[in-house]
Amino acid sequence: MAESDRERAVEGWIWNENVQPFLALLARYAGYDFDGTDWQAVELGLEATDDEHLDRWYSYPLAGSDHRFEVHLAKAVGGDEVSVRVAGTSNLELLLRADTLISAFATRFVP
Repeated sequence: MAESDRERAVEGWIWNENVQPFLALLARYAGYDFDGTDWQAVELGLEATDDEHLDRWYSYPLAGSDHRFEVHLAKAVGGDEVSVRVAGTSNLELLLRADTLISAFATRFVP
């Protein structure tokens, strides 16, 4: 039985301060211009999330000229981490790129 596009996903966690650059880079892969208005929506949507309760995750579509992603996000209560799940594409190369971004943004960058 073949997996549907919605069943294919990558997931992990990233630091809270890396959510905006993570989404901006992921959006570029989709051909979507992630701007300040998008970030305001995500920032507000994340406020009431809890990664331990699936019904309290926030979902944001990145539908660009090239591809579409469904990004699911939820904050860790009492922590600085944000759980991330990227789905919505059957393109395995894009899923690998998303997985690499998740790994990279799970690192704190020191200026």
